[in-house]
Amino acid sequence: MDTQDDGLKWFGEGFDGFPKRLPDDCVEYSLFIIDSKLKTQKELLARLEAVCKESLKLSESLLKEYIWQRDVFKIELESGKGLMYLHGLTNYGDSVEDEWLVVYILRELSNRFPGLWIKIVDTDGEFLLIEAANALPRWLNPEIADNRVWLHHNQLRIIPLTAAAASSTTDKTAPISRSLTLEEALKIITSTPDILINSPFIEEEAFYRLRNYPDQIKTSMHHAMITIPRKLASILHDRPMSIAPATEAFYLRDPIALKPLQTNSSELIFPPNDLVTVSTRFTKVLFAQLKSQHFEAPAAWKDILTRMAKETSETGKRYVRLGIGMKVTSGFEMLVTDPKNGDSRVVRELKILLDDLAAGNESDLPTDQEVAKWTDVTREDDESWLDINFEDFERELQGKGKDKTKSGASGTFGPEPPSGFGDAKTQADLKKMVERFEAFLNDDEAGIGGAEVDDMDQDDDEDEGDEEDSEDEDKDVSFDEKEFARMMREMMGMPPEEEDAEDSTGEARKIEEVETSDEEDNQLDEARKIRKVMERMEAELNEAGALDLDPTPKKLSALKGESKATPKTVEEEVHEDSDEGVDIDFNLAKNLLESFKSQAGMAGPGGNLLGLMGLQLPRDEGDAASTSKRT
Repeated sequence: MDTQDDGLKWFGEGFDGFPKRLPDDCVEYSLFIIDSKLKTQKELLARLEAVCKESLKLSESLLKEYIWQRDVFKIELESGKGLMYLHGLTNYGDSVEDEWLVVYILRELSNRFPGLWIKIVDTDGEFLLIEAANALPRWLNPEIADNRVWLHHNQLRIIPLTAAAASSTTDKTAPISRSLTLEEALKIITSTPDILINSPFIEEEAFYRLRNYPDQIKTSMHHAMITIPRKLASILHDRPMSIAPATEAFYLRDPIALKPLQTNSSELIFPPNDLVTVSTRFTKVLFAQLKSQHFEAPAAWKDILTRMAKETSETGKRYVRLGIGMKVTSGFEMLVTDPKNGDSRVVRELKILLDDLAAGNESDLPTDQEVAKWTDVTREDDESWLDINFEDFERELQGKGKDKTKSGASGTFGPEPPSGFGDAKTQADLKKMVERFEAFLNDDEAGIGGAEVDDMDQDDDEDEGDEEDSEDEDKDVSFDEKEFARMMREMMGMPPEEEDAEDSTGEARKIEEVETSDEEDNQLDEARKIRKVMERMEAELNEAGALDLDPTPKKLSALKGESKATPKTVEEEVHEDSDEGVDIDFNLAKNLLESFKSQAGMAGPGGNLLGLMGLQLPRDEGDAASTSKRT
């Protein structure tokens, strides 16, 4: 029996393995030294070790107080396929700021070593090109972008198609419209580095998020006063970086992890005894994860929280600090006791510290005087960056913002206080996002789907004759906005505007002139056919009631061409008299309001249509809230 060859290479037939894919929320970076002066592997190894040492110095100087969400920046020596280079992989979790911090460190390294070429990708691929999508040339699409983007000497360098053609052994005349292998890319960089592209526009877009570095490293941190057990305060003071895995253990908790919290206070590793209030360092992402979570207090903490609520109220500082401290303590409890964290280096270090404290009968715990001497023990940053004013947010999305000056009580003008929406960085990012979206919508060269159609996406089998025919068809099928608006006004029974009336008069004159030509007679016939089709459509819509803007018997008879009006009942006459002068499509209004209500305060078609018409409806508060307001 004949067997069909599927082209798949099996084991022993040149099988290269399954395609590799990065785990979610990971960024991978590879550092290569390309220098013609290096003649031996020993010299290359020495240069790579120098880069590795410099990366450690740079991390120590920049990241003294920084807390990584999951993995730290780290590079190690790798070798394979005849290559020797540095490689690293960082899992940044929910903190995208970690990913851009890695990009900043690598960019600084490339500036300090002229022969260093760096390739950096994440789960989405060449994410630097994604950031610069608004400025990319049409040929640089995701299908061919792999291994074309490099960091070199503080610049973004791109391998063009012409360089790929020059390195190809199959065809020297046409560029290769495909992704490059790592070996091909390194060969191009080694042989013809000057051919690589460096566009200031692409570079500015790709590195836009690095504009505030290195100051952004400190800005992304947040200090908060929390009330926690003295034992935990001692551990946090010794291992401040452990706050990240503990917060993540709390944030990603499951029923198995919560089980240890249901035991008695005496069985807990961190019982709520001997509490102290200290300043703890978080990243803004970590603090937001703790602050935003609704968490029912464990049994051991309920009495303490109840007493504190009676003393200070639930909005008092002491109660809030105790609540955050309860969440942090619960996170550490789950982190240490959950078996799935047994292989974690941080957990092993925490258990060693706990064993040391248990061996010393906790006599080594810091006293209140020692705690008072800790650095920044009373530091507490402002939490206003957590507050979102939805009115300011919507105003920022519309590109309006707030007025820079306002009138004071005395009639003088002065600077307005800062907007309640986010910080300056957040407003700048939002403004950039809106600008890119508006540029996308206003792109006159975009295709019918709103995006440009690349030549690569077209079928290569189509001949030039078909393309010319399609272009002619596009020219014939043109869209006249004024004509469309005028026809719609006629269909809906609305009087024509003055400009439309003038246009119709001018159009009639043009029709008289057109009748003198045989070729233009054909166009007039086509227009008449279209007019008949529109009249039929109008009649069908009127029968269905879709164009019934004023559902009175008088108007219905007029639309249907009846010579006599339908007799009215007394109720219909009263209803018409009461609504005289008001032309409202009740069904349309009802549907719009129901659509807006179904959005539940979120964005949607109903709210967008009303916003375009200049209508800003209040947020729907539900039937219960509405009933309470009416009562």
